[in-house]
Amino acid sequence: MPGSVFKPGDRVSLRTVEAGDDEFLRRHRNDPTVRRPLGEVEPKTAADVAAYREEVVRGEDGLTLLICAEGDPVGLAFLFREEPRSGVAELGYWLAPEAWGDGYATEAADLLCEHAFDERALHRLSARVYEGNDASANVLEKLGFLEEGRLREANVWGGERRDTLRYGLLAREWRANREGRAD
Repeated sequence: MPGSVFKPGDRVSLRTVEAGDDEFLRRHRNDPTVRRPLGEVEPKTAADVAAYREEVVRGEDGLTLLICAEGDPVGLAFLFREEPRSGVAELGYWLAPEAWGDGYATEAADLLCEHAFDERALHRLSARVYEGNDASANVLEKLGFLEEGRLREANVWGGERRDTLRYGLLAREWRANREGRAD
């Protein structure tokens, strides 16, 4: 059962990750359609997921939250590599395949941007997407992220070398983009 609501949205909420969410995380982190775009190749055991939850989710260098729709977990959203002194962090997210195409990733990422910029007072967010993961790139671009660079053949996805696209977003750009979407 998902933890308490940390940040509510219109159709999704960001909730704390609890031990009862381990099976959801394990099942989807082992799903090839989820793990390949994340760059993961090794299977995740129950012990791996429990260690991940304790080390990363409960860690102090970012924030990891469960994305829930109608109270059920559908994915994970996270800030990591946070550098409070310079006000930067990296944004990441993934959804279970059955939740693809409903706009949940866009809303969850927007909620996390709001938290990063308005509550954590961060100045800049970055994100990475493997070439060919058009859905994830579209999420970032809807929020105002700009493609800033390309790391050629930096990763393997589906057995093929892929470029990694680097995106960036400044707080002022996110605010202006959000105001434009509200019109």
